[in-house]
Amino acid sequence: MIAESQGRLVLGYAACGLAGCLWGTGFFFGKIALTEMGVAHMVLYRFLFACVAMAPLVWRHPARLSGSEWRTLLLASFLCVPGEFLVQFYGLSLTTVSHAALMVGTGPVLLALAASLFAHERLAAVGWVALAGSTLGVALIVLGGTPSTSDGRGPSIEGDLLVVLSLVIALGWILLNKQLMQRHSPVVVTAYGLLCGTAMLAGMVLATRGTPPVHGVSGRVWLALAASGLLCTASTTLLWNWGIHRVPASRAGVFLNLEPALGSILGVRFLGDQLGPLVWLGGGLIVAAAVTLTTRGHVDAAVILE
Repeated sequence: MIAESQGRLVLGYAACGLAGCLWGTGFFFGKIALTEMGVAHMVLYRFLFACVAMAPLVWRHPARLSGSEWRTLLLASFLCVPGEFLVQFYGLSLTTVSHAALMVGTGPVLLALAASLFAHERLAAVGWVALAGSTLGVALIVLGGTPSTSDGRGPSIEGDLLVVLSLVIALGWILLNKQLMQRHSPVVVTAYGLLCGTAMLAGMVLATRGTPPVHGVSGRVWLALAASGLLCTASTTLLWNWGIHRVPASRAGVFLNLEPALGSILGVRFLGDQLGPLVWLGGGLIVAAAVTLTTRGHVDAAVILE
């Protein structure tokens, strides 16, 4: 029984870690797409591509949800798709990539706090120290780079706060999904959640922004949109839901810091940011926090299996 629980933890942490890495490419692909279309149309295309990947799962896994569970799923879908992503990428359009990445680094602490308050997950003192160290590591990585934007804009308080607001919205999605996955598989919750959320998003975008552009969009942007949908949305959401189905959300939150860490690396490689000593120190803190939470954190079996 102990070995089985340990195996669940390892696989759960691995899934959350891979999801964090793939999410880390989201801002990079998003910036490419935003060069030729607005935020709303870019986000809509991203989720339409994700729905292509989810369609076979819906066909093979019929949903058997009660009326109240459908309401929970619809609320979670709204929070995730139009709620989180429209707010987050609009915030990104108003600030620099570096500042947006720094704001994303606050996500694990917010998640741990929310899980402790609303999901009754106990996080020991060493866990809080690790989460704080991981978030500090993200801050060092971002502050150790050179902020730059293709349109010459600098950071703004409005943009930064909108990114933080998107993370607060995402907490509701994570905790509602974890509640649904006590009775339903991660595949069902993910696939139906993305499809429902995309339907809501499409209605909002078509009503307020009109039909998204088709002609005149370069192949480079289409590839970025496809990667955003298939890798950064469909794959990551399925991996994340599968992972937090096996581990407490408070400890899985440390892997969200892989997103801004990898995003900073891509910025250095392709956008000309400079790596300094602070970046290396920040990367070390993130790795140390991940190792601490996955090896020294103790969770009651009832919490893991509920």
